[in-house]
Amino acid sequence: MSTAPRTDNLDLATTAREIADSVPAGSLSHAAATSVAITCATTRDISEARAALDGVTPADVREAALDLFVRLTAGAE
Repeated sequence: MSTAPRTDNLDLATTAREIADSVPAGSLSHAAATSVAITCATTRDISEARAALDGVTPADVREAALDLFVRLTAGAE
């Protein structure tokens, strides 16, 4: 019996950084992806990263970051 490989925070951070690098600097998407990348790189697990993202300001960046985080972690837990 095999299981799908588990995505860890560093994988999520790498993916978010790649997204940030592919969108215009200064855009909401860039700020959100950078927030997710930094948060995932500096937290131990998905639940800790999710909790940390609740503290992102301003609110529009927080919402965009949380939306991206949900997309990236779909099926990862």
